Amino acid sequence: MARLVLVLLLGSLSPLLWAHGVDDNTRTFLQQLDGSRIGALFYIGAKHMVTGYDHLLFLAGVVFFLRRRSDILVYVSLFTLGHSLTLLGGVLGGIRVNAWLIDAIIGLSVAWKAFDNLGGFRHLLGFQPDNRPITLIFGLFHGLGLATKLQEFELPANGLLSNLVAFNIGVEAGQCLALLLILLALNWLRLLRLPGLVVTFNALLMLAGFVLTGYQLCGFWLSQS
Repeated sequence: MARLVLVLLLGSLSPLLWAHGVDDNTRTFLQQLDGSRIGALFYIGAKHMVTGYDHLLFLAGVVFFLRRRSDILVYVSLFTLGHSLTLLGGVLGGIRVNAWLIDAIIGLSVAWKAFDNLGGFRHLLGFQPDNRPITLIFGLFHGLGLATKLQEFELPANGLLSNLVAFNIGVEAGQCLALLLILLALNWLRLLRLPGLVVTFNALLMLAGFVLTGYQLCGFWLSQS
């Protein structure tokens, strides 16, 4: 009975929570791909990042307290380096991981950053971790999440490198656009001077991270049965 309830729950939430999902047109295109299609892969990469809300939630948490452009550049660059390495290395090197578990870790990265923004480590655990290497490490997991989706289509070797590079550049372009919108939205919220903004925003961010993680872990459990 419990398993049936989980199946129904996953089915109802999957359109909302499967952050790396691929629409039918893109799926058909990738399955029939043969040779280098740089423009198309750039577009798919950009669209995938703009709609990849797990990545965007994590980025929103990372830049929430950042004001200086130099700090934003450092953290976003570390995240970009991490997910670029594992996206390219995962596909080219044939590194295969369970998509459910990787996406569960990505969900945890969102919850982790929200917990950090709320001062959880400092006030409850008595220490403050250095977020720069942590951002890089979580970037590696986010890149593996992207790689698992591309690996499902078993892209042909013909034009693979150029297609992957184009996809990755598209991801970065989409990330830049999404980051700009996130920063504008955060600045707008700060101007409103809403009471309890920090706590409310990051509490919701943490909740979203745990929901994503729980969904992926349930999917993993069901996939093993």
